[in-house]
Amino acid sequence: MELVMGALPSLIPKLANLAAGEYGLQKEVKGGIIFLQAELESMLGALEKISKTPADKLDDQDKIWARKVREMSYDIEDTIDTYMVRCKGGRKPAEQHGFKEAIDRTLKWFRQPMIRRKIAKEIREIKSHVEEVAMRRDRYQINTDVAKPVTVDPRLLFAQYEVKELVGIDEAREEVIRILMEGNKEVSKQRGKIVSIVGFGGLGKTTLADVVYKKIRARFDCSAFVSVSQTPDLKKLYKQLLYDLGKSINEETLDERRLIELLREFLQDKRYFVVVDDIWDISVWNMIRCALPDNDVGYTIITTTRIADVAEQAGSAYKLKPLSSNNSRKLFFRRIFGNENKDNNEEIEKCPDGELAEVSDRILKKCAGVPLAIITMASLLACKVRNKLEWYEVYNSVGTGMENNMDVENMRKILSFSYYELPCHLRTCLLYLSMFPEDFEIDKDRLIRMWIAEGFIQWEKEGKSPFEIGEFYFNELINRSMIQPIYNFYTGMVESCRIHDMMLDLIRSFSSEENFVTILSDIDSTSPSSTIRRLSLQNGKKSHVMAQATRNLLQHARFR
Repeated sequence: MELVMGALPSLIPKLANLAAGEYGLQKEVKGGIIFLQAELESMLGALEKISKTPADKLDDQDKIWARKVREMSYDIEDTIDTYMVRCKGGRKPAEQHGFKEAIDRTLKWFRQPMIRRKIAKEIREIKSHVEEVAMRRDRYQINTDVAKPVTVDPRLLFAQYEVKELVGIDEAREEVIRILMEGNKEVSKQRGKIVSIVGFGGLGKTTLADVVYKKIRARFDCSAFVSVSQTPDLKKLYKQLLYDLGKSINEETLDERRLIELLREFLQDKRYFVVVDDIWDISVWNMIRCALPDNDVGYTIITTTRIADVAEQAGSAYKLKPLSSNNSRKLFFRRIFGNENKDNNEEIEKCPDGELAEVSDRILKKCAGVPLAIITMASLLACKVRNKLEWYEVYNSVGTGMENNMDVENMRKILSFSYYELPCHLRTCLLYLSMFPEDFEIDKDRLIRMWIAEGFIQWEKEGKSPFEIGEFYFNELINRSMIQPIYNFYTGMVESCRIHDMMLDLIRSFSSEENFVTILSDIDSTSPSSTIRRLSLQNGKKSHVMAQATRNLLQHARFR
């Protein structure tokens, strides 16, 4: 599932506070609260495991159970918050006097037993509901050994497009080669060089590493190109390195320690070139680095990653930039129109069809120079009628999950790799950004305060305020290339951020599926549920938008 935590992270501490606080709970109610706390803690542990699995790999029963638990947690939180406010939040300060205040206090005193009886009844109903959800899952649990279909890494599919349609990569390739070769002109004075290519998912980091690899590998005694991925098998990776480097091994039972020794012995007197693609964790890189020795004859290593900290610790970071506006157009129109309307083999840099120029500009703006997004949108439009309304329909539907297309689905999977790698608390904070419109500059301090108000700041660190922890969350999302920092011109400090349009489309889709945020606009509504939890009104100029917003709002929506 995408979110699956619901209100559990903030609800469990509230239950503990309610059980321990001075709320005059009946014995039965207090026992029910303690039961719910223990049960929901177990559910949270199970949901955290489920949350690490991409939605397309989850069992349908797990999806249904997770959705039920999430919705149930919101309902429980509403009940608990209402009770806490009525029993405690409405009390007047002791120093207030007067006839009206005395009457109010007397009425509240008489209401307390009624409120406690009501909460006792609701806790019994909640307890029964929790037990039923747990029993239903056990009741319909089916164990099956049917093998799941083999899935292909979608990045391999897009790599084929990129190899045939490379645009604007020559400059980046030559820049990386220049960095690698600096100071290495005299063979006798060779030294090791490590460059780490870092950037947003879909920018073409692997493609750039590949073209550099193919361009200069002949200059070295041996070379290898290996991919790490999010769940690496280091033993298999070491064997692949040995194979690519030209070292044959006869024994299949070698352990990791022995494989590292073989690699170090083989490379000690060789000038080698290795590309280590798609690193997600610095500890994994450190293990790979153990097998790649420093030597006196020189070596070159390229790594690729989406995470800035990993790039900086691995080597000299090279931040890959998006395609320029001209190169974006070339790639986009080449994919759609091919060789049409080209004279003297010149590239198409503007839309050959004047009617489609405006919508083309909007689509390219959404893609923001990310080759993966440009190729996906162009491939989708190449199959459509060249009509402005058709193209606008594609433009408006890509982020909603309405466009049933394999290229779009594969792009979503590639972008979602970064999302599923986030800890649960950061996923929740990222999904909250779906509240904001496209291209909106989100003030950092305001965003952190909104996270705190929502109860998303869960870490407890000694000597750290919730705001400081929120700043850590914010910086970690920047570090993982999930949001784009905006710097103050005078101070050079990060004061706000934006989220890439394609990433915004992805998290809006996730948010809608999980009923995390409902977005109402003049164009559409993104929530499939009749229950609104959080509401974002965007471009709401028409009265029907406000009419929609009132649907179930008083019972369920949270106002911040």
